[in-house]
Order: sequence, then structure tokens, then C-alpha cells
Amino acid sequence: MWPTDRLQKLLGIEHPVLQAPMAGASTPAMAIAVANAGGMGALGCAMMSAEQLRAAAVEVAAGTTRAVNFNFFVHEEPDLAKHAAEPMHEALKPYYADYGLGEPVAPKAGAPSFDDEILEALLACAPKVASFHFGLPKAHVVEALKRAGAKLIGNATNVTEAKALEVGGMNAIVAQGAEAGGHRGAFFGAPHENDMGTMALVPLVVDAVRVPVIAAGGIFDGRGVAAAFMLGASGVQIGTAFLRSPESAAAVLHKQALAGTPDNATKLTRLFSGRPARSISNRLVRELAAHEADAAPFPTQRAVIAPLAKAAETQGSADFMQLWSGQAGLRAEAAPSAEIFRRICDEALALLR
Repeated sequence: MWPTDRLQKLLGIEHPVLQAPMAGASTPAMAIAVANAGGMGALGCAMMSAEQLRAAAVEVAAGTTRAVNFNFFVHEEPDLAKHAAEPMHEALKPYYADYGLGEPVAPKAGAPSFDDEILEALLACAPKVASFHFGLPKAHVVEALKRAGAKLIGNATNVTEAKALEVGGMNAIVAQGAEAGGHRGAFFGAPHENDMGTMALVPLVVDAVRVPVIAAGGIFDGRGVAAAFMLGASGVQIGTAFLRSPESAAAVLHKQALAGTPDNATKLTRLFSGRPARSISNRLVRELAAHEADAAPFPTQRAVIAPLAKAAETQGSADFMQLWSGQAGLRAEAAPSAEIFRRICDEALALLR
């Protein structure tokens, strides 16, 4: 028995363990596997077009009748007019030259923030759960999704954000510690200055809000899950542990890096996207550390690094790839997602008993 069933009742799941919605790595197959095993599977939809979202939803619906979380970014649109691109341009010139790529490309927006076109496509998918990163969706989005019966989850990296998410209508809150892989979900204050860890953050958020709290960041086995419940969490969200699974869309070089990286080799960096995100430290992260402040605003920095990452990858190198990983990335298993999920739940329940 789990210590509480608040999250299970809210989301319609058997076990209060959520697969993190890792954009670019999570897949319908991963979400289906975790959902059918009794947890909350998730799709990282932030980089999807409306058409891609509908196609993914159809695939999920064909594989499971259980709830799956559709996750989106709700960042502010960047103002490139205020960005000085020259320092980053000059810093990248030698690397571009090494790969015969010419001049570094200018920053440009890739995927837009959550908009009404995506909302319309999402509503057509009849989602049971939707979640948001980098803040609160607009009020009309919250109202429309709740009218459609969806449960909403927000992401907080401090107590102020958690309180805002509760007031803004979120039904549950992910308390994301700085140990987590990928992007920090911070939206109040300077994201790169917000580094509170999971152990301190979770009980503070639990004490500050009434809705269920989901612990995230550095959790990879049953011990972390059990500890989260001792801190007052109603559930946990786990991402990196699934990245080496066959259902993961992570690149082969990414999976290899996870398997061979020491546990102290990750770093929060803005160099890949313009916002702090935890990645395995590779050549780009190490050699351009002095240019963190020169990164273009999120998500426009992606376009600047993408040609380098692609060119290096074709030569078998992960030197310029975003290698998202939590601080316990070395413990990610090359095993099926459902097997990983069941092991974590079994370990946690044994400890909690």
C-alpha cells in the first residue's frame, strides 16, 4: 500500500509514479508502456506541431485506455532585438570552421509557446491530463481544459512558483529539484540562480500548498521514491531512468554517454537552448563555459547550436549534442520502460512497508 492515494484518485492511476515528459526523448511507446503498467505515462509535446500532436494522441489511444500526460512549454516569446548575438557568433566560429559549416547561424525561434492552435488540437485529443513547464498557461487555456475534464499539473522550482500554480488552477504540482535532467521549470526570478535541491524543496512546497505534490529530480530507484513520501510528497516523477530504454527516442550517442558518464559529470547550462538545463558536460559545455551569459534567449539558442550538433553526430561525436541527464544518469538502465517502472515501484513499496 502507498502512504497516500491522493494522486492515484486524482489522475486515475494505480501507482503514484509518473514518467517525466521528456521532449525529444519520450515517445508514445514509452507512455503506453508506463500507463499500462499502472503509472502515468507522458509525452513531451513542446516541439510538436498541431498535426504531430494529433498523430501522437492517436498512437497513444491505440495502445492504452489509461490516462497519459500531454506536456507543453508555456515560456514567454523571446525578444531577439535585445540580444547581442556577436559574442556567441565569434565564440562558435572556430567550431563551425572545423566542420566546414561556414559562418555560425543566427538565433531564431523554433517551436512557439503554447498557443490557441495547439490548444484546439489538444482539446480534440480529449486529454485526461495535461502539464505545463516554465509557468502557467493563460487563464482561457486552464478554463477550456478543465471544462473538457482534464486534470492539470504545473512545475515549480520554489515555493513562490508553487503557490502561483495552485492559485492559477493546477490540480497537482511537480516540485522539481535542481538534480533533475533537462530544463529547469523556473519562471519567477532568474532561472540560473534558482538551484534548490529536491530534498529541501519538496517539504517546503508540501507545507505551502493544498494540492498533491509530486517530487522530481535525482530520483531513479525505490529508495528515492520512498524518501519522497517521507518528505510529504503524494507521488514522484522520474525521467532519466527511462532514457536508455528501447522506447526512448534519445540518440544512440546520448544513451552511450549516459552509460559511461561519472555521477559528477552533469552541469546546468544555457548553451544549448538559452535556459538552464542539466546536461552531461561535453566539449561545448566545457569549452564555452565563459559564454553562458551570451546564449540567445530561449528557445532561439537551439538554432545556433543545431548545425554543430548534427555535424558532430554524423562523425560519431557527442561533443555538441544536448545530453540531458539528471545527476544520477549513470544509473539509467538499458531495459524496457515497463520493467524499469515495475522495479522502481516494487522497491519503493517494499521499503515503505
